[in-house]
Amino acid sequence: MEPKLLILAGLGDSGEMHWQSYWQKKFKNSTKVIQDNWEEPKLEDWLFKLNEAVQKLDSPTILVAHSLAVSMVLHWTSAYTNSNIIGALLVAPADVDSPLHTPDLVRNFAPIPLHKIPFPSLVIGTENDNYITLERTQYLAKMWGSDFVNIGQKGHINSDSNLEFWEEGQMLLQQLINRINA
Repeated sequence: MEPKLLILAGLGDSGEMHWQSYWQKKFKNSTKVIQDNWEEPKLEDWLFKLNEAVQKLDSPTILVAHSLAVSMVLHWTSAYTNSNIIGALLVAPADVDSPLHTPDLVRNFAPIPLHKIPFPSLVIGTENDNYITLERTQYLAKMWGSDFVNIGQKGHINSDSNLEFWEEGQMLLQQLINRINA
């Protein structure tokens, strides 16, 4: 089975040099949730857009979330369910609970829910992310019941990381798909 990918960008959207944008071009089975306000996000608005997109799904889909969108996914799983969502790739979560790591304008996404995610998930973190510590990322993955991978010194895994098609991420996505299919 080749699931669809629902791409969920974080604060400011994913620019054209972001791996999510490269993936959207590469994977014809992908779509992206477009938020009305990328610069001043409101959790309720973002959840509405996500849920609206999920309700339109007609086949098995994996959520591919980056940064602030990881928090959105956890809030969504607290309030909604959908049998078409079969997994989540959660990349570089932003620590919205920490004023040291994230700007005040994302504080309305706090607290990050700490419940077990109801489908297979993989959290990917780094040793030098400015928006969360590695230890916090590992803790969140454990609380969510997610697998965890540390990919080393790749920053916030965003445009500044210069990953383009991010082949390592594609391999990790395939591992998640294999786990779901097992």
